[in-house]
Amino acid sequence: MPAVTPTKPQKPPQDGRNSVRIIAGGWRGRRVNFPDMPGLRPTPDRVRETLFNWLQHSIVDARCLDLFSGSGALGLEALSRGAKAVVFVEQAQMAARALQSELSRLGGALKGRVVEMGAARFLRSPVESFGGAFDVVFLDPPFGRNALEEYVPPLAAGDWVKPGGLVYLESEKSAGVPGLPSHWELLKSKSAGEVGYHLARVNARLATQTDSGDE
Repeated sequence: MPAVTPTKPQKPPQDGRNSVRIIAGGWRGRRVNFPDMPGLRPTPDRVRETLFNWLQHSIVDARCLDLFSGSGALGLEALSRGAKAVVFVEQAQMAARALQSELSRLGGALKGRVVEMGAARFLRSPVESFGGAFDVVFLDPPFGRNALEEYVPPLAAGDWVKPGGLVYLESEKSAGVPGLPSHWELLKSKSAGEVGYHLARVNARLATQTDSGDE
């Protein structure tokens, strides 16, 4: 009888691969799983920690929009830290369904809404259909496409952010500081490794002469 070659045991996945750790708040230390998909790149722990230090006085009871949510790391961190509600926008069906599953597992299904839709299509929707303007928006599109230049204008034109609201913008470090609409104010700008990340405040638009009724 020929010798039977023993089956080689499967190695367990590397710690943290395809999962991200929630840093602080009610879900502190919990790991969130996400599918192994090309281009799905959660914001690194170090960057998220700095970002939420920036947002510490603005996140409690905030309504947040997480565009290009992917793993949901930013929106879930916001919910963990006391955000009132988060709308997660994710085009990839596998990622959107995994995020919905993780929300249910964490007990956040009532505060998180997953919208399976591309960001461009979402931003063409009436803002009222998603509860009105948001207090905080996370804009973290795929790297290498100069995507911030594409998505910031419709985000501003559609009045998706309340006056005084905050927008987080993330891109590859080499892209530099993104161009901002005239009524947006850059508050913070840093980099870590290959990631450049920035925080802007949306100010009220100045009334034009036509708006004010002047001739």
